[in-house]
Amino acid sequence: MRPNLPSAALLVSAFLLGGCRHDADDDAASTAAPVVGVRTAIAAAQPFTETIGAIGSVEARAGHSAALGAPGPARISRVLVTTGQHVSAGDVLVELDQTAFQGAAQSAGAQLEASQAAYDRAKRLADAGIVPRKEVEQAAAELGKARADAATARRAAALSVLRAPISGVVTSVGATLGATADPALPLVEIADPTATDVVLNTTPADAARIHPGASVGLVAGQSAGGETLGSGTVADVGGTVDAATRSVSVRVRVVTTRRPLRIGETVFGEIASSVKPNAVVVPIDALVPEGDGFKVFVVDARSIAHARPVTIGGRSSTLAEITEGVRAGERVVTYGAYGVEDGAKVVPVSGEGASP
Repeated sequence: MRPNLPSAALLVSAFLLGGCRHDADDDAASTAAPVVGVRTAIAAAQPFTETIGAIGSVEARAGHSAALGAPGPARISRVLVTTGQHVSAGDVLVELDQTAFQGAAQSAGAQLEASQAAYDRAKRLADAGIVPRKEVEQAAAELGKARADAATARRAAALSVLRAPISGVVTSVGATLGATADPALPLVEIADPTATDVVLNTTPADAARIHPGASVGLVAGQSAGGETLGSGTVADVGGTVDAATRSVSVRVRVVTTRRPLRIGETVFGEIASSVKPNAVVVPIDALVPEGDGFKVFVVDARSIAHARPVTIGGRSSTLAEITEGVRAGERVVTYGAYGVEDGAKVVPVSGEGASP
C-alpha cells in the first residue's frame, strides 16, 4: 500500500514548527527579566537636617564631682562605701590609721607653743634694750613657720578621715582595707547624678561642622537604633584632639530625658550640623555601594528597576540627601535593594509605598 505523502509531509512540518516554538519559548524564558520582591519609597523634596553620629557616655558636670585622696602615706583602717552607693555630704567614706596624723599634730602644736614663748621673750628683751631687734625678727619668722606647720598637721589629721564633700553616688573606690594609701592616687570618687552631661567623641573633621547650641538626639547604646533617651544641645566643642583616641570631645547639655541617665552609661548622639529647606531625600536603605560611591534602583511605570549612580549630600540615621541622580517624585527601591539587578522586574512586598 502506498504511503500518503501529503499527510507525512504535514506531520514533519508540524513537528518542526513545534520544535521551533519550544526553542523560542525557551529563549524568551532565558531572557525574561527576573522578578524580585521589594519595598519602595518616593523620593521627596522636603526640609532635611544633616546629622553627625557620635558615641559617648554620661559624665558628671564640671563642679559636681570630687576625687578624694590620702593627705599622706598611711594604712587604710576602714572602708565604709562601695561603688554605686548613694552618700550625703559629710558622710564618712574611708578612714586612715590615726596614729601618725595625731602624733604629727601634737608635735606641731608643742612646737608652736615653744615658738610663741620664744617670740614673746625676745620681744620683751628687745623692748627693754637687752637684746638686738634682729632676734625678735628671727623669733617671729620661726613662729610663723611653726604656725604653718601646726595648721598643716591639723589639716592632715582632719583629712585622714575622708568625708563626702557633696551628696551623690560613689563612682569609684580605690581603697583596700589594710593597704597603704598612695597620696598620688584617689581613694574614692563621687559624682552628683542630678547634674550630668553627655560627652560625645567625634573626628576632627566632624567637630569642625558642629557648633554650640546645635540640637542633639540621644539614644542608649552605640547606634541610632537604641532606646530613645531624649534630647540636648551642644554646650561646647573641644579645642584639642585626645592623644589616645584621636577624637574631639563634644559636651552636650541634656534638656529632656525619658528616664534618669546613669553616670558611665554609653550614649549615641545625632548632632544636627545643617538644615536644608528643600532637599531631595530617600531612605538610607535605598543606597547600594558601588565602587567608591553609591547607586539606587529607580522603578519605572512598568515596574522595571533601573540602576542609577547618585551623588550623596548629607545624611541622617534614616535619610540621605541626593544631590544628583534622582528627582523628587521618582520611586526607588528600599528593602531588597541589594538583591536587585539592573532591568529586573520588581513586585511589592509588605510595606510597599512607604515614604521617606
